[in-house]
Order: sequence, then structure tokens, then C-alpha cells
Amino acid sequence: MAEVVNLRTLRKQRRRAEARAQGTEAAARSGESRAEAGRRQAEADRERRRLDGHRVARPEDDGQGA
Repeated sequence: MAEVVNLRTLRKQRRRAEARAQGTEAAARSGESRAEAGRRQAEADRERRRLDGHRVARPEDDGQGA
């Protein structure tokens, strides 16, 4: 027999876990130096450019996105 689950409670728990994860990430970012923040941003930009460079252009793709 399946266990009875309160969906509202599960949604609240999921929302709290996501908020906690975002808070942890924000706390880590606020504690970093300007150099570390610049390095993190540069790495993100480099990764985005690398992925964009591997993108396959399709003839019907107008570059506007979906």
C-alpha cells in the first residue's frame, strides 16, 4: 500500500530547500574578494563562449530562439 503524502507540505519543503541553496550560494559569493568574483565571472563567460562556439547553426534557425 502506498504512503499517503500531503502535497502542500512537499511543495513547501522543496521551496525551503531551494531557498536555502540560494542563500548558501549568495553567502559564499558575498564573502569572496573582488579578484575571486572577477575570476568566477571570467570562467562563466569563457564557458558560455565555448558552448556557443560548439552550437550547430541550422538553416531554418534565424538566431532569434524559440
